[in-house]
Amino acid sequence: MGPTVLGLLVTLFFATVIEVCSEGSSPLAFEIYDKSIQAGAPAFGNSFVFLMAGVATDYTEIGLIWHNIGRRAALWIPIITVPQILVLGYTFNLFL
Repeated sequence: MGPTVLGLLVTLFFATVIEVCSEGSSPLAFEIYDKSIQAGAPAFGNSFVFLMAGVATDYTEIGLIWHNIGRRAALWIPIITVPQILVLGYTFNLFL
């Protein structure tokens, strides 16, 4: 899970599968960042993607929006947010 595009995609995959709660998994995101520093390749963007993508791809929240607002709104949430999260994570990996 290094500071590369592949590392960001792997982080996105795990955040989606684990269904990350950002408040409860902050220590895990810190460990991702801390281990990347110890490996010599700081990856702040990966920690960011881990926290934010878990929220953006949370199927219970998407299901609630699907039920209460509608199918199109629920489908547009990950379509709009996930690319933005990946771009910001990549930018953070470049500059931080």
